[in-house]
Amino acid sequence: MLKKLFSFLMLAAVVGLFLWAGDALAQQAVQPGGTGGSTQIWSLAFSRTLNAFINARTVIFIVGGFGLIALAFFAIFGKIQWKWFAALCVGLAIVAAAGYIVEYATGATGSTAQTGAATGLTNTITN
Repeated sequence: MLKKLFSFLMLAAVVGLFLWAGDALAQQAVQPGGTGGSTQIWSLAFSRTLNAFINARTVIFIVGGFGLIALAFFAIFGKIQWKWFAALCVGLAIVAAAGYIVEYATGATGSTAQTGAATGLTNTITN
């Protein structure tokens, strides 16, 4: 049953991505043999991915904050292990530093604090 549900959700996600993309990805290059169309595709993909990440990060912080309070409460009274609380803390720290992690992994030049104003991908630890 779980395998069927997972297969259905993956199929729905693929169909949803095709419906979400619209006709912007089907545009021709600006000049024959030029790269204008591919530039538009990558800038569109970058902006949509960045917006999705920033919005998801906000939701993660809100839900994670309530989770930290709940896990701390349960850990104090011995209902759960402290390592679950620590794992949530480390996970939220990784999400907060995602800008610097992506910058390090891609080898981008400049700091995220400098490029963050242009792209919106900032480090939430120092902001």
